[in-house]
Amino acid sequence: MRLLTVALIGVIVLLQNPLWFGKGGWLRVHDLETQVAAQREVNSGLRSRNDALMAEVRDLKQGYDAIEERARAELGMIRNDEVFFQVLDTSPQVTAATAHETAPASSGTPQPVTPR
Repeated sequence: MRLLTVALIGVIVLLQNPLWFGKGGWLRVHDLETQVAAQREVNSGLRSRNDALMAEVRDLKQGYDAIEERARAELGMIRNDEVFFQVLDTSPQVTAATAHETAPASSGTPQPVTPR
């Protein structure tokens, strides 16, 4: 009787092995489900990027507003009847890098400053 119990337990263990560790086992299925969820997130991001690009292409094909906006933002263009004012900041800005370069050396002799 004892031998029969051990033999049945052995058979059950052998039958469970493919269920857990085989090609279509539970662990493999769980791993694939995780990969599918990660790929769906990537696809969702790419889909929203594609939708934005398609909307931009549609705007560029249909009207001049998007073209004008791009020309102003990326190329700095203005219309013929517009006046462009450029405001320059005249206050000197001292940063740590420029203060270090212009400070005299500790030996008392001025050192040449190389522009970056």
